[in-house]
Amino acid sequence: MTESFFSHLDCSVPCEAAPLDPRRVQHLCGCGAPLFARYDLAAAAQRFPPSKLSGAPPTMWRYRPLLPLFEGEEPVTLGEGFTPLIDARGLAQELGLKRVVVKDESLNPTNSFKARGLSAAITRARCLGVTTVSVPSAGNAANALAAYAARAGLTAHVFMPRDVKTPFVRECELYGAHVTLVDGLITDAAHAAAERGRSLGWYDVSTLREPYRIEGKKTMAYEIAEQCGWRWPDWFIYPTGGGTGIVGMWKAFEELEALGWMAPGLRPRLVCVQAEGCAPLVRAFEHGAEQAMPWEGARTVADGLRVPRAIGDFLILRALRASGGTAVTVSDAEMIHAMRDLGRLEGISAAPEGGATLAALRRLRRTDRIAPTDSVVLFNTGGALKYLELLTSTW
Repeated sequence: MTESFFSHLDCSVPCEAAPLDPRRVQHLCGCGAPLFARYDLAAAAQRFPPSKLSGAPPTMWRYRPLLPLFEGEEPVTLGEGFTPLIDARGLAQELGLKRVVVKDESLNPTNSFKARGLSAAITRARCLGVTTVSVPSAGNAANALAAYAARAGLTAHVFMPRDVKTPFVRECELYGAHVTLVDGLITDAAHAAAERGRSLGWYDVSTLREPYRIEGKKTMAYEIAEQCGWRWPDWFIYPTGGGTGIVGMWKAFEELEALGWMAPGLRPRLVCVQAEGCAPLVRAFEHGAEQAMPWEGARTVADGLRVPRAIGDFLILRALRASGGTAVTVSDAEMIHAMRDLGRLEGISAAPEGGATLAALRRLRRTDRIAPTDSVVLFNTGGALKYLELLTSTW
């Protein structure tokens, strides 16, 4: 039987709340902040060295002892994670950089990085005896929730903006989910989901409103550390909507150092990329604010970046500043151009969010923020197939 080091939940702030029991349904802390899953890392450092990864399954569950499962429980999995790091030699040469690699999350089930978080969240929900789950989404999270709920035998309800692209709706229906389209943005979908589900006892898996999606996302950092021979690249460039990935990877940095798998003080610098038409985190970063004000009139072709306010904004901003990183905006036209370049030069199917990372790298190189000797990871968080209509437009 696989050993588990999962121990408790505590507040991400932190506050005075006592550690909470993960064997009961928990969402936000009593103070309103997100909760984090915690592990006995001292014991894990003694009994789970990296050498034990040899022969582990090529999925994110290779790190199972450091994921939210107790002994005797089984994950809900479709083979998510352990996606490739693709050497983008053509882009590195164009940009005059030592090394550029793409963490290609489009190869996950349901074609995006959302598979990681929803695998972890649905795993915990099933272990808790949940029967019905719900999520507000711009598209990819809805597809992932629907697929993993189907895998777990749970009923799924997804709430999406009415103008969501048709492939997202059809894929949710494919997995048997109940789809509700809502006028407005993802924030409006979140209000509708909460209002409908509260009285019915649905388990809400909204971004950072439950503790486990972040645990799936943190495995991107575990994988990159392993794939790079336990040495960090210099920069992580990440497209940021709700920001679970940045928060999760920052948490992973702390865990990996506590485990003794990575040397302290050598973490990558984090870059938050947002669309010019919806950039609350960039604005807050530039103004030195600890939290972001809601963005009015959010508009962008990248559905995953059309998030006017992130519940974990303070956690994202802290991670950016502590890492010595930055936050930048790119235009929709730059994203689409970069999508084409990732396909044409590297054979990578990139969503506009993935294109945004390459556009951001180009901006940072023009200002010499990123040096020629630096190594860079771009996160392609999803594939182009659900966005092909964008490539028929003139930008």
